[in-house]
Amino acid sequence: MAAADASSVAVAAGPRFHSVLSLARSSLDIVIPSATLMSIVFACFCLPALTSLPSPVAGRVLESNLPLFSPGHFLGTDLNGNDSLSRLVHGGRVSIQIAFAVNLIGLVLGGTVGALSGYLGRFVDALIMRVLDVFIAFPSLVLVLAVAQGGGGGIANTIWSLSLFSVPAFARVARAATLRIREQPFVDAAVLSGAGAGRIVFRHLVPNIAPQLIIFGLLGIGIVIVIEGGLSFLGFGVQAPQPSWGNMIAQGQQLFLSNPSLVLLPSGMLFLVVLSCNLLGDALRTRWNIA
Repeated sequence: MAAADASSVAVAAGPRFHSVLSLARSSLDIVIPSATLMSIVFACFCLPALTSLPSPVAGRVLESNLPLFSPGHFLGTDLNGNDSLSRLVHGGRVSIQIAFAVNLIGLVLGGTVGALSGYLGRFVDALIMRVLDVFIAFPSLVLVLAVAQGGGGGIANTIWSLSLFSVPAFARVARAATLRIREQPFVDAAVLSGAGAGRIVFRHLVPNIAPQLIIFGLLGIGIVIVIEGGLSFLGFGVQAPQPSWGNMIAQGQQLFLSNPSLVLLPSGMLFLVVLSCNLLGDALRTRWNIA
């Protein structure tokens, strides 16, 4: 009898133990990339205020191209004698601000337009989709380069040029998600209660499509940082001497053989941010059971 009780307890504990392991594994899938992203954001935005980092643009030519772990310059200096750690931190701040702003504009504008298009349907949907099709059909990189070059580079012009790429993408995701849920009973109940289209969209549809938009935004942050890096690398993004990870890579390539850290450090930060965003997006998709 005791043996039977013990075996039944073991069988009952098995599924519970498996569920605990699954929960712990899924939690780690979220915690590790989140902690990595938060650490990078904290370093970029708080480290200059908490430490006495030198200015990222006030270097001395006599101290140019110092190697790693040089006295007073932990990560060395670049060709102009600017402290590499300071430029890495301030450049990350610029790159993260651009990525966040571009995806926020895409989330708000594109998400609203896509939700309205998917809910209203018919002529409104057809008109909005045809306009978005024009933007999507046009080569995005060419459009971004044209707008960025016409505006003369800089943070603001880089944000608006990349937003031309993000708004249609978010609108497509929002529309597809809205089409899937607009026939749900809670939407019909809101219509029967006399709620207007605006109230239904913003009070009922938007909260339900938010998870898809958040996941897409996380993936978009990595994409935007890479595109911004490419623009800055080509000289159409953030302009020197203001640092960003992209123009740091562009400037560091001149000294790659003698001081590869000037390229590898900002490239490594780009890699960590993009990888963390992708892993976090995948983990949230699994947690929220989104196809």
